Amino acid sequence: MIGNGPLQQRAKLLWRGGNPTPSSRYVAEERAIALTFGGSTNAVMMATPADLEDFGVGFALTEGIIEQADEIASIEIVESNLGIEVQMWLARYRADELSARRRAMTGPVGCGLCGIESLEQACPTPRHVSSTATFRARDLLNAMSTLAPLQELNQKTRGVHAAAFWQPNKGIGLVREDVGRHNALDKLAGALMRENMVRAGGAVLLTSRVSVEMVQKTARIGAPVLVAVSAPTSLAVETAEQAGITLIAVARADGYEIFTHPDRLIFSDCPTIAA
Repeated sequence: MIGNGPLQQRAKLLWRGGNPTPSSRYVAEERAIALTFGGSTNAVMMATPADLEDFGVGFALTEGIIEQADEIASIEIVESNLGIEVQMWLARYRADELSARRRAMTGPVGCGLCGIESLEQACPTPRHVSSTATFRARDLLNAMSTLAPLQELNQKTRGVHAAAFWQPNKGIGLVREDVGRHNALDKLAGALMRENMVRAGGAVLLTSRVSVEMVQKTARIGAPVLVAVSAPTSLAVETAEQAGITLIAVARADGYEIFTHPDRLIFSDCPTIAA
């Protein structure tokens, strides 16, 4: 094991068509992470124990608990044998709002709607992204090609998702990784908010499929474009259309598929901006 960070080194027996051979490999750490507000647990997620302050802030944003980073008065990471607590204390008015709709929620990896109590909560009207920014289609393709080398944890484990933020003329500015795709996007959301980065002129890049909650989170972030390597669900497409988000998926080396708001893209063969 390597410390208490996002990696462990595990012994294994390697067999690939010959004799079994003792070996080892890095695996991604997965731990229970409790997200608490005002001393009460709001969610427990199975996640990678890295960038946890970003995780806490991003979760608070994408869950609609806060709108600005300074609405979290303080944040502390507390570790125990059972897991890790991300303890957050909200500004009074936000704490009062949360107490009115408090619920417990447990979320295993890959689940984004645990704890939802009604169909209205599961499918809320998404926040509309009104950005007028345009993007060269080729630049977004180049951006996706630059993501893999920046996934430091995945380079070692081949077992985590990534969410990144790309801007024209600047390239990929932030990358966050996690065993859970929702967690990776929440971490990115928190990092963007904490660094006060303008989101209306950039794109969210994902190494995962696109389900509805990934679109909902992107809308809360305020990014006008979402690009993913895998296919979207029907509800993800419908939600992106409602939210004003250009949804691009099935991104491969030779191109991608555009499902919503293609008018935001420039397809001319003009010289491209470096990713």
